[in-house]
Amino acid sequence: MKLDISAIIDGYAQGYFLMADDRGTLDWYSSRKRALIPLDERFRYPKSLQRVLNQQRFSVAINRDFKTVVAGCANRESTWISPQLRDIYWALYEEGWAFSFETWLGDELAGGILGIVIGGAFIGESMFYRIPEGSKVAMVKLVERLRSRGFLLFDAQMTNPHLERFGAYIIEEKEYHVLLRQAVRRRCFFDRLNS
Repeated sequence: MKLDISAIIDGYAQGYFLMADDRGTLDWYSSRKRALIPLDERFRYPKSLQRVLNQQRFSVAINRDFKTVVAGCANRESTWISPQLRDIYWALYEEGWAFSFETWLGDELAGGILGIVIGGAFIGESMFYRIPEGSKVAMVKLVERLRSRGFLLFDAQMTNPHLERFGAYIIEEKEYHVLLRQAVRRRCFFDRLNS
């Protein structure tokens, strides 16, 4: 089956996201309220994490091991990342839309965040860790990268207590769509080192 990448990207650019239900059936979803990770001074993290950052034990990489990050995000008791959705992420990765933002401890993958980049919008799909603090360091370093490249939006889709520790907040659907429209029109380069 040939995937229609442009239709998938168009769906995300209009505020929808893909999820599989308990039976593995894939469909588009939207939400009346959306969780965002702030890219301004509202972004925060636990003081204990600052000590870990100061130690500089973790290095960061983009797409060094995309498939393993997707597999790590899907490796849960209950997951919405079906085999079909994994194939879609891989197709989006091959076309330059999907990215894994990773932390490494030496040669070991510590954690990562899976996302789709459209203009100045980073749409966070999922995150995981193998080494404690791996995904938290990834979150801080990802926000630094998005800020430095002029991104307007870090969409976390839904919030949870873990994301709230980083300042995640909820906005209404109407406000989200205004912000999303502005963000997708922005010209940002997520994966270039010197842009």
